[in-house]
Amino acid sequence: MPVTFKPSAGPTLGLEWELGIIDTASRDLVPAAGEVVDALRRPDGSPDPRVHRELLRNTVELVTGICSTVAEAADDLAAALESVRAVTEPRGLALFSAGTHPFAQSLEQEVSTGPRYATLIDRTQWWGRQMLIFGVHVHVGVRSADRVLPILNGLLVRYPHLQALSASSPYWGGADTGYASNRALMFQQLPTAGLPFQFETWAEFEGYVDDMFTTGVIDDYKEIRWDIRPSPALGTIEMRVCDGVPTLREVAALAALTQCLVVDLDDQLAAGRTPATLPPWYVQENKWRAARYGLDAEVIIDAAGRERLVTDDLLDLLDRLEPVARRLGCLEELGWVAQIPRTGASYQRQRRAAARHNGDLGAVVDSLVAELRSGRPDGQHGAG
Repeated sequence: MPVTFKPSAGPTLGLEWELGIIDTASRDLVPAAGEVVDALRRPDGSPDPRVHRELLRNTVELVTGICSTVAEAADDLAAALESVRAVTEPRGLALFSAGTHPFAQSLEQEVSTGPRYATLIDRTQWWGRQMLIFGVHVHVGVRSADRVLPILNGLLVRYPHLQALSASSPYWGGADTGYASNRALMFQQLPTAGLPFQFETWAEFEGYVDDMFTTGVIDDYKEIRWDIRPSPALGTIEMRVCDGVPTLREVAALAALTQCLVVDLDDQLAAGRTPATLPPWYVQENKWRAARYGLDAEVIIDAAGRERLVTDDLLDLLDRLEPVARRLGCLEELGWVAQIPRTGASYQRQRRAAARHNGDLGAVVDSLVAELRSGRPDGQHGAG
C-alpha cells in the first residue's frame, strides 16, 4: 500500500516530553493526568494541544508546535510546563522526568481510558503493563520521501550517542538494574517496537507497511513503534531513542544534536554522497552497550568494526557539527551536549543521589523533581 510522505519545507522541529506526576509526600506516582488535562481545557471545552494524556494515567506529555529553531521549541515546552505546574502544585503534586520512576510498581499503575490503550494492553498483556517508562521524542522535517530512509539509516550510526547521553533509567521497581537505561530494553518488548529495519527505498518500506496491515500486526500506522521512524503525515523523521531527561536544558541539547545530525545527513545526500551505515548486528550491539554502560560504553563506529569510547567519538562529532549548528541557530544548545558527560548523565546523577542518602530512592525522586524545577542538573547546583 502507498505511504504518502508529506514533505517539510525545511528541517522544522517538534518535541514531545513525557513527565510523571507524583505525590509530594509519598514521592510515588499518582493517576492524575486526566485531572490535569481537564483543568487545562480551553473556554470552549477543547483540550490544550500542548498537553496530552499517555498510556498510563500518571503521565502527561508536553508537545510543541511546528518550530524553526531549538530555542523556539524549548520556549514552547517551558510555557506548557508552567501551565501544568499551575495545576499540579496547588494539589500537592509534583512533576519529574526520567526514563523510569525509581521505585514505582508497574502493575499498580492505572491505564488511561480509550480503545487504543485497551487494545494495546489486551494484546500485549504482562509486557504492556510493564510500560512504566518515559521518553523524549524529536521530530525533524525532511524535504522528500526519498531522503528519509538514507537519513534514518545514517542516524543509527549515532544511536548509542543519543542513548548514552539521555540514559536515565537505572532503577526499576526499587532495584538498581545495573543498566544506564533499563527503559531502552523494556520498551522493545512491545510488538513492532525496537530498532527499525534498514530499507534502501521508500517502496521497500511501503511493502513492509502493507505486510503489517495485511497480517493484522497493526491497524494504524502509529503502531509501528520503532526507536527511529518516519512520520509521513508530519513530514518528519521521529527520533524516539532517548529516555526522559530531567531538565529542559537536556531536552534542548538532545534536540539540537538530533536536528544537526539530520541536516548533516541531508547535506551529504545533496552533495551526492551516501551516508555511512552500520550492519544491523552492530546497531543492535551498540544499543545494548549504550543501555548497559551509558557514557562508559565502547561503541562500534563503522562497518569495519572499529570501536571507540562513546564520549570520545561524541566530542569529535560535536566539532564536526558546529557549522551545521551555526546555520540552524542552535550552536549554544549543541554546546550543552558536551556538558552532559562532564556533569554526569541522569543515570549517574541518580546513583549519586542514592549514595548520598544511603540508598534512599525517595531522595532520588526528590533530586529529579528539583532538577526539573531548577532546570539544571544536580551537579551544577547541588540539589538532591
